[in-house]
Order: sequence, then C-alpha cells, then structure tokens
Amino acid sequence: MGLSGSGVALLVFLGLCTAVSSWTPPPPPPPEMLHESFAGKSEFRTVNRRRLGVCSNPSPYLAISVSTGGAPLPDEAFLRVTVAGVLRPDADDWVAMITPSNYSSVSGCPLSGANYVQTGDLAHLPLLCHYPVKYLTRDPGYLGCKTAACQKRDASGACSVRTCAATVTFHVVNFRTDVEFVLFSGGFPTPCVLRRSGALRFANPGSPLYGHLSSTDSTATSMRLTWVSGDRRPQQVQYGVGKSATSQVATFTQNDMCSSPLLPSPAKDFGWHDPGYIHTAVMTGLQPSQAYTYRYGRMPPAAGSPETSFVIYGDMGKAPLDPSVEHYIQPGSISVAKAVAKEIQIGKVDSVFHIGDISYATGFLVEWDFFLNLIAPVASRVPYMTAIGNHERDYAESGSVYVTPDSGGECGVAYESYFHMPAVSKDKPWYSIEQGSVHFVVMSTEHKWSETSEQYKWMNQDLSSVNRSRTPWVIFIGHRPMYSSHVGIPVNVDPIFVASVEPLLLKYQVDLVFFGHVHNYERTCAVYRGICKGKPKKDASGIDTYDNSKYTAPVHAIVGAGGFSLDKFPKIVLDKWSLSRVSEFGYARVHATRADMLVQFVSSITMEVRDQFKIVKPAPARRLRNQPVQP
Repeated sequence: MGLSGSGVALLVFLGLCTAVSSWTPPPPPPPEMLHESFAGKSEFRTVNRRRLGVCSNPSPYLAISVSTGGAPLPDEAFLRVTVAGVLRPDADDWVAMITPSNYSSVSGCPLSGANYVQTGDLAHLPLLCHYPVKYLTRDPGYLGCKTAACQKRDASGACSVRTCAATVTFHVVNFRTDVEFVLFSGGFPTPCVLRRSGALRFANPGSPLYGHLSSTDSTATSMRLTWVSGDRRPQQVQYGVGKSATSQVATFTQNDMCSSPLLPSPAKDFGWHDPGYIHTAVMTGLQPSQAYTYRYGRMPPAAGSPETSFVIYGDMGKAPLDPSVEHYIQPGSISVAKAVAKEIQIGKVDSVFHIGDISYATGFLVEWDFFLNLIAPVASRVPYMTAIGNHERDYAESGSVYVTPDSGGECGVAYESYFHMPAVSKDKPWYSIEQGSVHFVVMSTEHKWSETSEQYKWMNQDLSSVNRSRTPWVIFIGHRPMYSSHVGIPVNVDPIFVASVEPLLLKYQVDLVFFGHVHNYERTCAVYRGICKGKPKKDASGIDTYDNSKYTAPVHAIVGAGGFSLDKFPKIVLDKWSLSRVSEFGYARVHATRADMLVQFVSSITMEVRDQFKIVKPAPARRLRNQPVQP
C-alpha cells in the first residue's frame, strides 16, 4: 500500500473491503473438507489451564511445514499445514493455530494462580498464555497413515522405518500479529509440544481491511465507513468523482475490558488480542438511492421516499471456513451470510439490520477479525446497522441490566468500536433512523429501560415525535424479546422488561417489532399483554394480512435464526398469540411502501420463503403526528 507525501496512508476500497491488491481471496475448501459444525464452547475451552508437559521419545524425523513457499502471508489464505515423520500417529495428537507465536510457550505466562481461579485450577501454569485461535484433531487420514514414507531401509532394501504424514487446511485472515502452527500430543488433559512451525508473518499488517458501512442520519446524504488496520496513521477513503475523506483513528486496550479482581474475564486475560486500529470516515455530499464507487457502497432511500427494502436478523456469529474447531461456533452463520450477500447481488436491498449477538467473540478478541471478514461481502455494499445484545455488553459490575458473563468481559467496548451507529453517546447505544417510509427505533435491552431511565425517556420522546406523513411505518427493534413460545433456561422473556416498555409500543402505535435472542423465527398476532387484539386475514394471494387502518396492537417477530444453534419449539404450543413458528436458519426480508409492508422469512439454505405476512395501511388512515392512545 502506497503512502502519500504527507504521510497519510491512502485507502482505496476496490474489492471486498481490501486495499488495492493483485491478490484475490482463495476459494473455500470443498464441502467434504468442512467440519461438522456445532454451536457452543468445545472441550478445548479449558486447554490453556493445563500444565505443558514434555513429549517422551519424539520421532527424530518429525517435521511441520506450512504452504507459504517462504513468502509472507497474504490478507486471507487457506494454508495447508503438513505434519510428517510421525512414527506412531495417535488420536491424542492435535494441531493448533496460535497468535502471536510466543503464546505457544509457558515462559511468558502469568505466574499468579489467582488469574485462573475461574476454572478452579490453581495448581499449575496454563498451557498457553492466550487461547489458540483454532485447532484440528482426529483426522482419519492421519490415524490410518494413508500417506507413508520410508525413512530407513535394511540391507535387503526393505523398509525398516516407516513414518506417516497428513496435511490439514487452516483458514487465516490478516489479524496483524504473527502466527505459528504447533503440533501437540497428549490430547487436552496432558498436552505436550512435539514440533513448532516457527513464526509466520503477514506481508502487510497495516492493510486496511473489513470495511463496513453504516448510515449516519435519515437524510441519506452521508455514509460512514469503518475499517481495521494495523497502521495508526490516518488513512483516506476515495469515493465518487475525485472526493476523499480522512479517517479518525481509535483503538481499545486490555485495560478497557471488564473483569473482577477474583474472576478475570477472557477479554482481560487469555482471550485478549490486540485489535489494531479502527478507522472511521464519513463520506458526504451523496445522493439518496444512488450507488457510489468506493466501489461497493449504495445509499439507502432518504426519509419520506416512497419505499425501502431491508434484511434483518439476529444472533449470527461465525463458523470456520476450514475443518477446524474454534472457541465458539455458530453453524448457520455461513449460510446466512452467503444468502444475504446473494440477496444484495440479485435484488434491491437498501440496508441490513443485525440486531444483537453480533460476532460471539465473547472475550476472544481475534474472533472479531474472522466475523468482519465473513460479513464483508454484505457490509461493504449496504449500511450494516446493528443493535447491541447480551454477548456484546453483559458482564458483572459493568452496569448492564443482566448480570451474566455473556460478553466475556468486552462490556460493549469492542462492539461500539467496530460498529459506529448514530447513537446518543458512548455506552448509550440506542438510536433512531429513517429510511424511505419507515421510522426505525433501535433500543438496547442490555441497558436500563425502566420508566425512570434515560433510555426510556429517550424512547418516549422519539416515538412521540414521529412524523407519520413522512414515515407512515414505525418499526421497533431490540435484542431480547417480549414474546417467545420457546421454553428455555434461562427464561427468554423478562416480564419486568415487558411491563415497562410494551405500553410505549401501544401508546405510539408501533406497527412492527423485531427481536432476536431466541434462535428461531416466530410471528405473533397483533398482541398486547399476551392477548391477541387483532388477527390477520388472507388476501387474494393467500398472504396473512394485518389491517392497520384500525390499529389494535403491534405485530412481533423473532428473527434470531441468523447463525447460532437453533432453538426448537415445544410439540404443543398453548400460546394463542403465536401464529407462525420456523426453526430454520434464515433472515427476514422486508419491503415497505407507503401503503403496505411485506415481511418474508427466508431459509438461508434453500432461499425459499418459509413464512410471509403483510401489514396494510390505506392512505386515509395515516396521521400527521404520532398521537398517543391509551392502552
């Protein structure tokens, strides 16, 4: 990447959010190489609590090599890691990808046993200072010695010493720090190092990467671009015809993470990874509903435009594009990301809303880079608007409403650094924005929402000021739902939250409510306080249609099927307000004109519509201002 004479690095987005480069991202491995994915934390989660032993009698022929050809690593690659010279392949052998490379040694690890009290293991040093990024084990080709080599022959020429080899694939993205591949034996209970690859470095740790867009206001005449780089110097984005904007640069440190004196969080401890520098620049002087070259950016329609289309989902996360296992895997994330990218490619999508539980990094910071890489084909093209969820914000003694360790100690810092929304201020991530015929209200279910809270007062004020002649529709968005028929532990619906906030929805005649948190799709009748106030009727096309010309209550839809392992519904659902339930990975596709709003839940595997409904509002029923009604 070149530098200008003033010392400002020049950033020109011409591909999937990467700087000018002749290198193109490699294709993913064939399907047969992909893992059988699962959600949740693997047994690997406590490996760094183990004493690092000494492997007995390692093979003198043992070697580990990486398919770089001696060249530095590109910004993205599928690396082939070959282990050779193994005398006796063992099911307890495993390969880990570790960054930075010095974290594969005990020498630099903390000596205080109190730092590891969360697992109850105070007796030993950890295996690794930091969590390995991913690992591979139990390869059938390796155990069966399908690739053999003769290392020594006897006098007759017969092979007297045979060794085994295997090659595995790791997906690597530019997370700026060097990386090392380490072959362990002894499984997780008694691990020991057999061989290290040596440190591999990225060719350009300062590359501008993972550019993603977000709207700044309702005029649709400016757009914020955010990207990540290892270079702290301001960079520029060029757009349109001869226009440019210089970035503001920020970062966060380990000291910004939440923790407690006795229970250090992953983000504060072994899950920390330097985030590099987060650049953000605002492109101004744009026109609504136009495409611009930076090169993939499209402006959403301005407030009051006749129509808008958007995609919405929650609880996405990420999954490895190789056969490896990571700390936290969300099996549907890849299919949803690909399907939404296709929606943008083949149709008109003005924006995407991701409503909580964004990356599921949960204190393992390097996983943010893999998530940003996953969404780049989507977020680099249209505004990627977000809401905060429990896995971004919640941690004990951090001010979150719910005292859980769900953010792993990130307590909203990483989320707000990567995703700049038009929010009230720092750690007040609620906001409203208008696109086309819709006024969106985005709240935080993780911050105080009681009637005396700042957020509640803001919601009341914002909803009361909606101009229905400009935006006939009001959509309310948050993470934790008010209605769900899924029976889970912990309980998915907080009755105190419902009692506090639901009356606002009725008072200001909110048309549609989207939540996530529960990992499925569910649609209600027009409901208030658990009672159906109105039910849809079939239109001429057989689509459930709610008539809001005589408003009764909002319709709620859970769209938390964006990636995390699915939540099943009970065989018998007694809740009369629950009209449609789908336990498949997918997203909602919404098209709103001034007279009607069509919502379709789309399966990300087949891209077939699994549920759809309309809300209609004939012109005479529109009110100029949001006039409150009594519950």
